[in-house]
Amino acid sequence: MSEGPGEDRLNVVEVVNGAGRGGVLLICEHASAAIPARFGDLGLTAEARVSHAAWDPGARDLAALLSAELDSPLVAGTVSRLVYDCNRPPEAPGAMPARSEVFDVPGNAGLTDVQKAERVETVYRPFRAAVEARLDAARAVVTVHSFTPVFHGAPRDTEIGLLHDSDARLVDLMLAHAPEDRVVHRNRPYGPEDGVTHTLKAHALPRGLPNVMIEVRNNLLTTPEDIRAMARDLMAMLTPALEATCPAS
Repeated sequence: MSEGPGEDRLNVVEVVNGAGRGGVLLICEHASAAIPARFGDLGLTAEARVSHAAWDPGARDLAALLSAELDSPLVAGTVSRLVYDCNRPPEAPGAMPARSEVFDVPGNAGLTDVQKAERVETVYRPFRAAVEARLDAARAVVTVHSFTPVFHGAPRDTEIGLLHDSDARLVDLMLAHAPEDRVVHRNRPYGPEDGVTHTLKAHALPRGLPNVMIEVRNNLLTTPEDIRAMARDLMAMLTPALEATCPAS
């Protein structure tokens, strides 16, 4: 699993609308289910390789629409989160999980310290560097995710989750403008106690940037029409919230 002599470095990040001047930095850590050839298939079943365990279905397309609407750059991952979850620090067990949701990940079982360090250096650090490089121009940070309608057999009624860590400014205002026909919740289906706010804590909180982690139930992102409708509803919440928390200079 380590990088061989002369082997090219992984392409782990995609930047969309890099010249955007809207002042928001969008991040989509789980935008792709791709597994680089050097890792084989991680021993995954065909079902697991395309499941939510491997990526966030619909999240990249949704984030790209928000990037266009906000005229702001989007940093998106191009490697499955089962290789390395860029929303987890290297020391977190979930960064390179041997089991994710209901799926075993044999290729992550028994990783050596050297193998773990190689993934940190080739996936996590380049992704984080791409984010850091765009923070000086950012007035806010918005991360975009999707989640499964049913988790371990339990259905979820949340349609849109607005997650925050210690800074709730943006979420408070977004909730005040939530559409009446959407089920919108604070810190559901996950919250900071689940370790999901790493990106916000690493990049937004140290700079005092208003921030939100958006989670959308993925059965609401199955068609282009669905995704456009969701983008419209998110913009109806985001626009006034951004205007209030980080007005253009």
